[in-house]
Amino acid sequence: MTSVAEEAGTQTEAPKPTPGVAKRASAWARRAPLLPALVFMIIVTQLPFVATLVISFMDWNAYYPDEVGFAGFDNFARVFTDVNMRDAVWTTILLTAGVVLISLVLGLGIALLLDRKFRGRGAVRTMMIAPFLVVPVAAALIWKHALYNPEYGLFNGALTWIWGLFGSDNPPQPDWISNMPLWAVIFSLVWQWTPFMMLILLAGLQGRPLDVIEAARIDGANNWQIFRSMTLPHLRQYLELGALLGSIYIVQNFDAVFTITSGGLGTANLPYTIYQIFYQAHDYGRASAAAVIVVIGTIIIATFALRTVSSLFKEEGRR
Repeated sequence: MTSVAEEAGTQTEAPKPTPGVAKRASAWARRAPLLPALVFMIIVTQLPFVATLVISFMDWNAYYPDEVGFAGFDNFARVFTDVNMRDAVWTTILLTAGVVLISLVLGLGIALLLDRKFRGRGAVRTMMIAPFLVVPVAAALIWKHALYNPEYGLFNGALTWIWGLFGSDNPPQPDWISNMPLWAVIFSLVWQWTPFMMLILLAGLQGRPLDVIEAARIDGANNWQIFRSMTLPHLRQYLELGALLGSIYIVQNFDAVFTITSGGLGTANLPYTIYQIFYQAHDYGRASAAAVIVVIGTIIIATFALRTVSSLFKEEGRR
């Protein structure tokens, strides 16, 4: 009797899950709370991109609603052969390169200064970050009206004050936007993106091996030698990361060009040109093809940025 009961009890016991099943269940339990956010991101980002990709292969112009049809790669061919689009690509390259290089140089200088210990360093760091937190359109409006305006702008007011110190009643009052339109856009973006570069480079400076630097000082190395041979090589990947991330965002910049110059005087970059094709020419197919090309270029840059970030994390893990 006892053996029969034991056999029955043994048969009624639930089977224990295998380690693989338990591991997969635990992984799903951790990922399940993220599924709503993932679904939302797919709906908000991926579905519009798929729609843009489909439209890029269509001949669709709102002025000719009866001629909508499949165009194949004609829209992409028109994008690459359009003179205005080639000019927009060149303008985008100049704009991106100018903003990134100047912001990196200024950000490096400011990061080196803020890496030193002085009274009120925390407050100064907070104030230096402020331009990056300003809404892009608001920043562009500040530069267009408060600084560049030839009648009441700060720059011409400063010129009037400086010439007045020398007894001159006829100071120069240039129209900054008309005289240097692309540089006007570049300077406004440099003001906004220098704090971003400064933050990345300051984080890199905080990770320097101070014991090695102190040993170099004891051996007689001066500040320039330490910066050139130790600090700059250490910051190489942080400089690359800042350049890549800055390029991703500045390539897509629309606010400054639209607000300051309205795309005139040779400042129309790719995003503004796509805006003109879509909202003014109403050529939805060609605008979508240009947008797809910009997205692919941005993804390529982002891939290099992710590799740089990954290498930084690997180096930090080895320390």
